Amino acid sequence: MGKRYHCDYCDRSFQDTLHNRKKHLNGVQHHRAKKAWFDHFRDAAAILQDERAKQPCRKFLQTGQCVFGPSCRYSHMSEQDMKNLEQHIHKERQQGEDVDREESTTSLEEWLSRREKRAAQSSGTVLKVEEKTVNKGVEVPAFLLSIPDLPLSLLPLHPGGWRDEVYTDWG
Repeated sequence: MGKRYHCDYCDRSFQDTLHNRKKHLNGVQHHRAKKAWFDHFRDAAAILQDERAKQPCRKFLQTGQCVFGPSCRYSHMSEQDMKNLEQHIHKERQQGEDVDREESTTSLEEWLSRREKRAAQSSGTVLKVEEKTVNKGVEVPAFLLSIPDLPLSLLPLHPGGWRDEVYTDWG
């Protein structure tokens, strides 16, 4: 039967030959499907800017439907939709500015202590258990001990050396 090529953008498969693949990848349907896929990941500000540059689609405004759908070169957003999108963008920017201000005024130690408190509240336990098992001769930074689910390679050795337990179940 031969190899088959599956295009994830178009959700189609066909016999994988150089001619078929080249014809598909240069086709209009593939380009539209690829554009639609990447449009899902655009930020709201770029979408608003593009929609404002377009004229409104008369057919969509009159009937609520357009035969061209998302590939229409006219805007399918109403004024209310654009206002809602603009408010959403404004809220995102304010939240980003608040986070930037908060990060710029705090030191590393303050940030780590707040992170530790949030982690302790979310897990419901105090994360200082590892500190009791620290070897006295080895200095481990305190902030490493407060991070939950550290890999075994980053945990300090136990005072008695290696554990006597043998792990036979790998993976």
